[in-house]
Amino acid sequence: QERFVESGGGLVQPGGSLRLSCAASGTIDSSFVLGWYRQAPEKQREWVATMHENGVAVYTDSVKGRFTISADNARTTIFLQMDSLKPEDTAIYYCTCGITWGQGIQVTVSS
Repeated sequence: QERFVESGGGLVQPGGSLRLSCAASGTIDSSFVLGWYRQAPEKQREWVATMHENGVAVYTDSVKGRFTISADNARTTIFLQMDSLKPEDTAIYYCTCGITWGQGIQVTVSS
C-alpha cells in the first residue's frame, strides 16, 4: 500500500510562504484524485485543495488565490505552495490520494 510522508512545514510570519511536499513510496495511480486537508486546534479536519485526474485544481474559498496544489510529472510527490499565509492557516496539514493519508505536518503562522 502507498505511504505518504509530508515535509516542508514549520513556523512562518504572516504574509510569508511555505511549500509542503508529500512524498509517496511509489507512483500514485493516475486515476487517483490528489488532495490536501488541514486540522486546526480544537477544530474538525477540513478540505483545502484537490487536483483531479485531468490536472484541474479546486480550492476551498479561504485559500483561493494564495495556495497552489501540484504534483511532479511522475506523480510521486504532491505539493502545496502556500503564499500570503495568515494566522488562521495554522493547522496540521495532511496529503491524501483518497485511500492513503500522510501523517500530517505542522504549519504555524505567527509573528
